[in-house]
Amino acid sequence: QVQLVESGGGLAQAGGSLRLSCAASGRTLSGYGMGWFRQAPGKEREFVSAITWTGGSTTYADSVKGRFTISRDNAKNTVYLQMSILKPEDPAVYYCVADLGRVGTNPHGIQYWGKGTQVTVSP
Repeated sequence: QVQLVESGGGLAQAGGSLRLSCAASGRTLSGYGMGWFRQAPGKEREFVSAITWTGGSTTYADSVKGRFTISRDNAKNTVYLQMSILKPEDPAVYYCVADLGRVGTNPHGIQYWGKGTQVTVSP
């Protein structure tokens, strides 16, 4: 089993930045891709970003491309999401995920989920 614990959420101003962290524990994540999804009230859960085990490949939703950066530190079993130029449409609960191989853009079937961290953006 893998436990994922997110941190770093909170309140930021529009145009500002936040960095989310996700610490994994329970087993080695060798070969596991990791990523982030988000869900705003009344909306479907949506893909944000993903990164492969080696960090050599990253993917982003069009809505965050150029503003968000995903990275990981395998020595610390941690994945990060640096969010910049925050917009009014970014507030949501952000979920960290892990899956063997690559994390896809479809939330269904992803093996491990964190409990989420709230991101709020003020005007």
